[in-house]
Amino acid sequence: MPKMKTSRAAAKRFKLTGTGKLKRAKAYKRHILTKKSTKTKRNLRQAAITDATNVKNMKKILPYI
Repeated sequence: MPKMKTSRAAAKRFKLTGTGKLKRAKAYKRHILTKKSTKTKRNLRQAAITDATNVKNMKKILPYI
């Protein structure tokens, strides 16, 4: 059986935590930041854990991560 290919797009966006969960960056932090409050922008800096409903598909396209 040949080696599976890692989705490079996903590999750049997700990291695996020590406990095996997938860490991701939050959205809505790229542009149109003037109307967002300082508190909102500060909370968007923190990483988030990928939702459990998506983890199965994410592990499929990230076989070696």
